[in-house]
Amino acid sequence: MTGSHLTSNRLLRAKQKATNVRFIIIVLAIVALASILLAIGIGPVSVAPKTVLQILISKIPYLTDFIPENWTLLEQNIVWGLRFPRVLLGMIVGASLAVTGVAMQALVRNHLADPFILGVSSGASATATLGMLFGVFAFLGSYALPISAFLGSAITIIIVYTISRVKGRINITQLLLSGVALAMIMDAIKNVITLSAPNALGIHNATFWLSGSLAGARWGYLTLPFVTMLVCVIILMINYRSLNALLLGDETAGTLGYDVRVMQKVLILVASLLAGTTIAVSGSIGFVGLMVPHIARLLVGSDHRKVLPISALMGGILVVWTDVVARIVIAPGELPLGILTALIGGPFFIWLLKKNSKA
Repeated sequence: MTGSHLTSNRLLRAKQKATNVRFIIIVLAIVALASILLAIGIGPVSVAPKTVLQILISKIPYLTDFIPENWTLLEQNIVWGLRFPRVLLGMIVGASLAVTGVAMQALVRNHLADPFILGVSSGASATATLGMLFGVFAFLGSYALPISAFLGSAITIIIVYTISRVKGRINITQLLLSGVALAMIMDAIKNVITLSAPNALGIHNATFWLSGSLAGARWGYLTLPFVTMLVCVIILMINYRSLNALLLGDETAGTLGYDVRVMQKVLILVASLLAGTTIAVSGSIGFVGLMVPHIARLLVGSDHRKVLPISALMGGILVVWTDVVARIVIAPGELPLGILTALIGGPFFIWLLKKNSKA
């Protein structure tokens, strides 16, 4: 076979791969939109998808007069006031956790890294528990819980980052070890706070929130996590070549002309912002950031230009449908979301690993 034939075959395969990735992204985007529409209607009080769509369209300026209002006030309140912001928050939280997982795994070059490996979750849990059980952050009003959680995650990541700096550079080993140590310290503080709680109801509420939940979703909670996710994803997509190079090792990435120090700082900042903001509005939802990037890599390989958008879409879809199960399995009560992601995601992840190892 001549050199020109080999080149044309490679170009053809590259074109087919690009087409497949575009097809996967389009399919996932359609599934995400369908998931939002269907998930809004599912719950203790069901609302038909057609009615959900009519209510949503009626809220679009200039289209209100074209939609006949054949739904009840109760259905409108459920769709627009309760479930739509909750489903959107689930999509944002899932996408943020998945993207954080991709960033952390590129930073430490370990596919077992997850969004909470630097102790961010434990820091947020400690301050959130302090606020819920003792009202320390009551002066912040209705936003006391998310702001207190974000403060805890920010303080933790600043301490971890400070400890991990050695001669002006981030030492990955010290970063991981200090993250584990801070997580244990913060967990101990959280346990002390919980054991000192003045009432059992407060302990129950704190435990439920710490296990992950979207029950407190409001329209006012969507802006900050959405803007944070959008900005962070754009930053990572711009630097996808650097992320690919980091997988080859620091020295190789440096030889290829990438500034490893700057990229490590960017990844820590991005991962911390995403994880801290997510925990602040939904509590700790585990397994999404660990599992989804693996599934995305099984589909499209390790190129971060493909892994990032696919992980974001898959993470959002996973959290939305897990939240639907959490709402209906013991209705009118709810199960914590973090418990379900582990129960559903764990066996699925193990099955994927075994299937991949046999291939």
